[in-house]
Amino acid sequence: MRAPATVANLGPGFDCLALALDLWNEFEIDTGGEPGAEVKGEGAAELSDPANNLALRTIGHIAASAGLPSPAVRLRSVNRVPLGRGLGSSATAVTAGVLLAEAVLGVRLSADERLARAVEVEGHPHNVAACLHGGLVLVHRPQGATGPQAVRLAPHAALRPVVLVAESERVSTEEARSVLPASVPLTTAVATASRTALAVVALTERPDLLPEALVDELHEPYRLNLAPRAAALHAVLRSLGYAVCLAGSGPSLLVFEPPERPVPDPGTGWGVLRPAVTLQGARLTK
Repeated sequence: MRAPATVANLGPGFDCLALALDLWNEFEIDTGGEPGAEVKGEGAAELSDPANNLALRTIGHIAASAGLPSPAVRLRSVNRVPLGRGLGSSATAVTAGVLLAEAVLGVRLSADERLARAVEVEGHPHNVAACLHGGLVLVHRPQGATGPQAVRLAPHAALRPVVLVAESERVSTEEARSVLPASVPLTTAVATASRTALAVVALTERPDLLPEALVDELHEPYRLNLAPRAAALHAVLRSLGYAVCLAGSGPSLLVFEPPERPVPDPGTGWGVLRPAVTLQGARLTK
């Protein structure tokens, strides 16, 4: 199966907005092979240990949720999504685990159930929702509901994402969440709500509004303190009028490149990716 990279938050849309990118991790299950994991590419050294492999852990979680024993399988993966850089690498593994578990165990989950099981492992819904559905997603929790639901939106065809991958800085999701305040002023809450609404308009209908729509006061100021080089580049790009935000919890940056105005070379210590937006979500290929 294949699962796409994702960029979450998109500025003010903390824990509710995410976008799928045309950069894919590939996973294969061998039900007759020696139990364990084989990983090529990003994170090969650490993810080859089954104890650290989220896809295998998710398969075990789905089995337990269905009251079934965890299957003894061999997982092979080719990872192209950088680890710990805000591009949803863990979401690809969790999503792969959910879909592969369905195939191996013979269980069938609804779209909402897939999202709920994935969130139980991942801990937050936006990356896995975009990974499952593709395109642009808005995640919400209906009043009285037990789990999140995802609304799929149509991203504007003119969106040109550029991901600036920090090669010398790495921030874990846990660390990035630990620095966030427990409460914020009402003015910050109001600004965040208005800009999140504006971001939806900008991403679907009015890309010219993106430079203002992606400004965030809720989480980025705290997270940028964890990555000084990313903070400095973020400030430079913002001063030049680019639509820029943290990619997920960082430290990579997402920039939407305007027509006829390429994003400048960030220099040493940065990788540059230009994946298109993908409208396809994770899917079995066999």
